[in-house]
Amino acid sequence: MAVTMAEITQLRKLSGAGMMDCKKALEEAGNDIEKAMEIIRKKGQAVAAKRSDREAAEGCVLVKAENGFGAIIALKCETDFVAKNEDFVKLAQEILDLAVANKCQTLDEVKALPMGAATVADAVVDRSGITGEKMELDGYAVVEGENISVYNHQGKNQLCTMVALNKNVDEKYGHAVAMQIAAMNPRSINEQDYPADVLAREREIAADKAREEGKPENMIERIAMGRINKLYKEECLLMQEFIQDGKLSVAQFLQQADKECTVTAFKRFTLRAE
Repeated sequence: MAVTMAEITQLRKLSGAGMMDCKKALEEAGNDIEKAMEIIRKKGQAVAAKRSDREAAEGCVLVKAENGFGAIIALKCETDFVAKNEDFVKLAQEILDLAVANKCQTLDEVKALPMGAATVADAVVDRSGITGEKMELDGYAVVEGENISVYNHQGKNQLCTMVALNKNVDEKYGHAVAMQIAAMNPRSINEQDYPADVLAREREIAADKAREEGKPENMIERIAMGRINKLYKEECLLMQEFIQDGKLSVAQFLQQADKECTVTAFKRFTLRAE
């Protein structure tokens, strides 16, 4: 029996595969939709196994917040051509939508979510069979709070950020801080949550440099603290110079909206090395 357009359309909707791939799978399966799905899935598994040692350096990064929960996720592939494919981006968006709706805390939880006739992990493998490239989910991060702002840098799906504020202020404030995070890549919210290991290393480096320069020992600690304070202003979000007005810190900018307004959490993810 000849494969009908209705059957091809149904399989395409279920699998996300191209029209010709669906037609071939249906012909091989004798018009059996379930068998055709299995053929497509096995093709994806074969491609994934064959290309497991390849680097997936390209991809699509997306962000979304809803009902007090925000998430960033990256669906990675091998080439920029596939990364910009409409169906590839659509799959990444569908996975993110599921993750946010279910408030998944980890990438493993996301991968285990039901999607169509299988799971999210299966859907990614299936897509490998369609594109012929290695694909993987990576870079999952979440933020929770009542006032979350998200930012997709230039809408290019390569760098995304999100930030939670403790006050319900005009959206422009959260959006501006989300852009700040994209541009300035802070390491922490403030000095209190700055990583202790980084702090210890930077203090040691500053002290060693001062000694090499022949500075008196009784000045070493003060010099090291000067370096640490400079580091705080560069890498603590609230202490950073606000990129839209260099006369203000980020903390001072937020206080224009509400004297008690501050950042409670933020996340940033990019595919590009920095």
